[in-house]
Amino acid sequence: MKKNFLTAIKEALHEEMEHNGDMICIGEDIGLLGGAFGVTEGLQERYGTGRVIDAPISEAAIVGSAVGMSLNGKTVMAEMQFIDFISCGFDQIVNNLATYHYRTAGDVDMGVVIRGPAGGYGGGALYHSQMNEAWFANSPGIKIVCPSTPSDAKGLMKYALRDRNPVLFYEVKQLYRDNAIAEELPEGDYVIEFGQASIRREGSDLTFVTYGQNVYHCLKAADLLAEEGVKAEVIDIRTLVPLDEETILKSIAKTNRLVVVNEAPMTCGFAGEIVARIADKGFEYLDAPPLRVTRLDTPVPWAKTLELHVLPSVEKIVAAGKRVVRF
Repeated sequence: MKKNFLTAIKEALHEEMEHNGDMICIGEDIGLLGGAFGVTEGLQERYGTGRVIDAPISEAAIVGSAVGMSLNGKTVMAEMQFIDFISCGFDQIVNNLATYHYRTAGDVDMGVVIRGPAGGYGGGALYHSQMNEAWFANSPGIKIVCPSTPSDAKGLMKYALRDRNPVLFYEVKQLYRDNAIAEELPEGDYVIEFGQASIRREGSDLTFVTYGQNVYHCLKAADLLAEEGVKAEVIDIRTLVPLDEETILKSIAKTNRLVVVNEAPMTCGFAGEIVARIADKGFEYLDAPPLRVTRLDTPVPWAKTLELHVLPSVEKIVAAGKRVVRF
């Protein structure tokens, strides 16, 4: 039976709670309500209030509690009701969670996964549409994940909950109940290791590098470009930290052209990091300047026409692809 993105994450949480008796979940409304989007539905009923904790509306307290529980040997899943408000727990994340392993000379692990709904395109406006992953990519000690498919979401979540490093897990909420991407999940206890990109479509004329919902925008753009004889390769990096540079470089060596697509603003966004690494390690492969298709450097508006204007679109991606091919 095909399952959607939300169900895949829910299954991963239930399986890991069953697998690991030392796992605790904490977040706003994750117990009785089952989460704002239903991701944690049934967890508290099955595992009790001691392991599935309804927290007050304080992300700083949630992450701080997760740090303390991890120091006492627990694996912790901390939910941000919307990833936008992870900023309220920023100090605990970058100054405590990310640094404990380093400042204890490797003696202390931080088995904490912070997850939550992210991204725009749903009319959530400026407080419920952010992709702020680049903030944390600049903070050594944190791993960052952003899957695009249900099977990846489940496999990566299970791996994250078994990794003794802190992980930020970005779930693009527009994918939660998108039945167009529902799929049959692999049988049994499977995990997907970090740092392994997936080639969603093979091509020879240019490379799209992306993650999250923008994977589907790039695939659609590749379909449209194919009608004009341009074969685009689409790489879904899946994890930002660690980043699979090898797969990207192999693709650039084949296609000689690069377009990076992500939802975050252009200035200091992760797309710029990918372009910089290609310039550093694969400049000799390039036959055209690499391009970025990102959100404009503005908050996400509420009005749908304005929201679509500032966010990446299939049309913008197609235009960028044509530009690098014609250079």
